[in-house]
Amino acid sequence: MHAELHLDKSIAGRFKYAIALTTLTLLAEVIGGIWTNSLALLSDAAHVFLDLFALVLSLAAIKLSSFPASDTRTFGWHRTEVFASFINGATVFLMALGIFYEAWGRLFHPEEVKTIPMFIIAAVGLVMNLVAASALHQHSHDDLNVRSAFLHVIGDAAASVGVIAGGLVMYFTGWYILDAIISVGIGCVIFWGAWRVIRESAHILLEGVPRGMSTQEVAEDIRAVEGVNDVHHLNLWTICSHILALSAHVDMKPEYKGKQAEVLRAIEALLLEKYHISHTTLQGECTMCVEAPVIKELRHRPRIRAHTHTHAHPHAHGHNHGHGHEHDDHDHEH
Repeated sequence: MHAELHLDKSIAGRFKYAIALTTLTLLAEVIGGIWTNSLALLSDAAHVFLDLFALVLSLAAIKLSSFPASDTRTFGWHRTEVFASFINGATVFLMALGIFYEAWGRLFHPEEVKTIPMFIIAAVGLVMNLVAASALHQHSHDDLNVRSAFLHVIGDAAASVGVIAGGLVMYFTGWYILDAIISVGIGCVIFWGAWRVIRESAHILLEGVPRGMSTQEVAEDIRAVEGVNDVHHLNLWTICSHILALSAHVDMKPEYKGKQAEVLRAIEALLLEKYHISHTTLQGECTMCVEAPVIKELRHRPRIRAHTHTHAHPHAHGHNHGHGHEHDDHDHEH
């Protein structure tokens, strides 16, 4: 727990550092883009503005995820990290479309650009982006939120390199159409980064199985635990990039009926050690029940008319058989 708090403080501190650098870059590129009449520099500034938005949003998500769970939010606010990542990706996606639209006009009607100031401002932006990226890089591999922010900053650094190169070429050749071409290149770089972040965060929001993990492999490992006859109704999902969750029905061998708690603890230890699944809900059964699918198909509960709803028994839609650790699969809706 202390290590987790230390990690969050470390990430938050790096975000604040990156936010300060990104704000300075934004101011320089907005002023410089208007002064030099460079669409490439203004496109980079638009990217930086959304980078700043993404960083602030990411920092807010870290703060929210530290709030405790409540009666109305039993998973706390951890999902805000993934939701912030999705918004980050979506905003960059829209920004890339805006760049393409503006560049299209200049491809047919190039405008003169002040190349030397453009070059200097882009070089300053590049240095700022590289420093910010180095601050975020340490946590970019194990935290989806940091990775999305890191992609923003790296995409902006790549854009700055393009602007610098374009400024040099235009200074010597006067080929101002290159300004629009560079803008299109900036759009393509961030378009791909945005798509990756959207795809991964949407997968988590849609309760997808964690990347690189197989439900069949997890089920086989559970079956291999001593005392387990079979496993079914298996659900495996991601709460946030640091918390994986699993729920399942575990059918015990009859001779292990008295040792059910020990078997379930052994399964929990296996899941934590091998798969880093820290939130487990296991329901033990000693029924040797009929064969059931590993993955249960979910169905909507029956619709009940308003005038009969008050007479319905509170447990009409499902009941708990066996000795569950936490809850039956009917309760797994969050």
